[in-house]
Amino acid sequence: MTTTIALVAHNNQKNNLLNWVKENHKALEGHNLIGTTNTSQLINDLLDLNVQPFGHGPSGGDILLAARILEGEVHKVIFFIDAETPHGHEHDIQTLIRTAVLNNIPIALNRASADLIVLER
Repeated sequence: MTTTIALVAHNNQKNNLLNWVKENHKALEGHNLIGTTNTSQLINDLLDLNVQPFGHGPSGGDILLAARILEGEVHKVIFFIDAETPHGHEHDIQTLIRTAVLNNIPIALNRASADLIVLER
């Protein structure tokens, strides 16, 4: 079974996620990768990974990802959050995190936990 990993980052964290993806390129290659529209475009433009976009985070992308988790389509989530900036779609972000937790889906909210998630097969 191919593992699907969602890659998401708030605007202030996109460079951190991009650098992390560069460092973990080999570990990510064998997985089905999806991401919010802007994050997937950034990764696809700069790296040789095929990250499939599924929607813009603030326009419902977080809820779309939560729905994919509920449908059993997503196995791991890497979401580099910006914890210092308020977000207008904070309820959607909390719904996504809660959905991952309740469905026993590993969710990394920072670099250290993302490292652990990609090491686990």
